[in-house]
Amino acid sequence: MVKETKLYDLLGVQPNANDADIKKAYRKMALKYHPDKPTGDTEKFKQVSEAFQILSDKEKREIYDQYGLEAARGNAPAGNPFAGAGGGPGGPGGGAGFSGFSSGGYGGSHGFSQADAFNIFNQFGGFEDIFGGGSRSGSSGGFGGNGGFSSFSSSGMPGGASFSSSGGMPGGMGGMGGMGGGGSSRRAEAEIVDLNVPVSLEEFYKGGTKKLKINRKGPSGESEGKLIEINIKPGWKAGTKITYPNEGDYKDGQRQTLRLILADKPNSTFKREGDNLRAEIKLSFKESLLGFKREFMTLSGRKLHLSRTTPTQPNFTETFPGQGMPISKQPGKNGDLIIEYKVDYPVYLNAAQKEAIERNF
Repeated sequence: MVKETKLYDLLGVQPNANDADIKKAYRKMALKYHPDKPTGDTEKFKQVSEAFQILSDKEKREIYDQYGLEAARGNAPAGNPFAGAGGGPGGPGGGAGFSGFSSGGYGGSHGFSQADAFNIFNQFGGFEDIFGGGSRSGSSGGFGGNGGFSSFSSSGMPGGASFSSSGGMPGGMGGMGGMGGGGSSRRAEAEIVDLNVPVSLEEFYKGGTKKLKINRKGPSGESEGKLIEINIKPGWKAGTKITYPNEGDYKDGQRQTLRLILADKPNSTFKREGDNLRAEIKLSFKESLLGFKREFMTLSGRKLHLSRTTPTQPNFTETFPGQGMPISKQPGKNGDLIIEYKVDYPVYLNAAQKEAIERNF
C-alpha cells in the first residue's frame, strides 16, 4: 500500500504501473502540457516532469511509496531511514522551504526547476522523439529583444557558418517567483531564450558535434564569448529543442537558460518528408520516350544507377527502401528515397516533328 498517489495521479497511472507504463504516460502528459503546445501549462509541465523523475528512479519511487513526496525530495520526516536522501535537511517541509503537495498543486519552493523539466524532456530527444519533429514553437531566432547574445557562429560540422541575430524574442518562461506555501521566498525561474540554429540535411543525416560560439553578457555587463557543443543525433528533425541552463546572458542575478531550436538549411537536391527523402530528376522529351541512363548519389555516398528502356510518364516515381534519413528512434533503420521524374516537354514543334508524331503514334 503506497502512502500517497499524487505523482501517479499526475501521470494518470496506477501505483502498480511498470516502467514502460510510466514512460508512456510521461510522453502523453509532456505532449499535453509542454509550454510550446496550445494546451501547454508551464507549472503542470514541471509537475509531471518531476513525477516522472521520481517514479522512473527505483530508489526514489520506493521512498515515495513508503514515505511520500517530501521524503522522495530529500525532506524526510524525523525517524525516516531515508532522511537526506535527496540532499535536503530532515523535518517536514525542511530547511529548503518545502510545504508539501497540496490539492492545489505544489506548495512552496523546491529544488526541481523548469530547466530540470526541459532537461528530462530533452533526454527523450525533445520534440523530435516525443512529437515526431516539426517546430511547435511560435518563437523565432535571435536574441536582440533581450539585450544580449549579439552574435553566434557555428563550426565543427560540414556547412558551419557565422550568424548575427536580429529581431530577438523574449524567453517567456521567466517571472515565476512568488511565495511558497511555507512562507519562504521563491527565486524567479531563469528566463528562457530561444535561438534557431540552422542545420544542414547532411548534418541531420550523419549526426555528430556542432559547435556554436556565442557572445553573451557577464555579471558586469561585459561581453564574453562562450563555446557550446550540440551533439546531434542522426535522424533528428527540424524543431528539435535542446536546453542549456545557465548559458545565456547574466540578468537579474542569474544566467538565462539558452534553448536551441534546430532549423533546416535548404538543400539543392533533396527534400525531407519525415524519415523519407524526395529528389527530382529531369528528363528530356526524348529521354522520356526512348529511355535513359543516369547516376545518382545518395546522402550516404552510395551511387545509384538509374535506367529505363521504356517510356517514362511525367511525375513517375521510383522508391528505394532504406536510402532515406536515419530513424532516430530505430537505430540502424532508414526511411526511403523517392525519386520523381520530371519531363521537359517541348514548347514548340516544327512541321517535320508534328508529321513524325502523326506518322508514328
